[in-house]
Amino acid sequence: MEEPQTDLGEAVQAQPKVRVCPECGGSKLMRDYDAAEIVCVSCGCVIAEKLADSRPEWRAFDDEQRAKRARAGAPLTYTIHDKGLSTVIDWRDRRGSGRQMTATERLDMYKLRKWQRRVRVSDATERNLAVALSELSKLASALNLPKNLLETASVIYRRAIKKRLIRGRSIHNVTAAAIYMSCRQCGVPRTLDEIATASSLSKKDIGRSYRFMVRELETFVPPSTSRHYAARFSNKLVISGKAEAMAIRILETATRMKLTSGRGPTGIAAAATYIAAVLTNERKTQREIAEIANVTEVTIRNRYKELLEKLFIEVPM
Repeated sequence: MEEPQTDLGEAVQAQPKVRVCPECGGSKLMRDYDAAEIVCVSCGCVIAEKLADSRPEWRAFDDEQRAKRARAGAPLTYTIHDKGLSTVIDWRDRRGSGRQMTATERLDMYKLRKWQRRVRVSDATERNLAVALSELSKLASALNLPKNLLETASVIYRRAIKKRLIRGRSIHNVTAAAIYMSCRQCGVPRTLDEIATASSLSKKDIGRSYRFMVRELETFVPPSTSRHYAARFSNKLVISGKAEAMAIRILETATRMKLTSGRGPTGIAAAATYIAAVLTNERKTQREIAEIANVTEVTIRNRYKELLEKLFIEVPM
């Protein structure tokens, strides 16, 4: 009798998920794709055989070859309104062989590109999303934010559109609020003043939109921690790792003693950084730290005196 044929997906799923060798109990296993076996490195026991090779059948020796030979498209991304699933017509007027097109063919390609752009945005919601995601990308680039944070901000804006929270509100204010919310969720230290400066908007309007979105989306946003700001200030001031570690240790002690309650994270982080710089003989003026932390010198002095008094730190004069 003939054996029933199995689907390739079922065969891949049927592969054994072995983590420990049944003979010696070792956890160092090796997949030998040439022999289609899983072998224990310690004792050489063949644990599984007749494995399906899920790797591509082609080889690539550099990134350019890998990009040309791969038949899969780019991964899904929320930073594009259609999630990157649409096609794009190349802007170069060349044939597949590399030769130039005729004037008639160039005119046809121009018309195709124009209709391609129109088809990608079908209704008002997609148009709004396309504009907003473009603004998010510009703001994230201006603030030097990582790609994962831009993805988080795009997801937040998509949730706001789905709940119809954008109607009657400025796209710029909502995108800035989404960026600030994603910074808080991902633990990236960016203040509301920095986002307002980068987006040329009012801090008050961004804060109002942010509070509205947090309330309506019912999203947990962790509070800003002074530790992240201390690391950032240390990098901008170009002080040693010893001073940075000391500033973080001061902030952790102050947090355990509940000295940071009701205090702005930037002000107390700037004061801890100033104390650490003085203790390690890396003299930084209060004005330098105040300009980087975007706080006043009076705030740094007040937090500085509180930390010295409560933590019993002696600073050499």
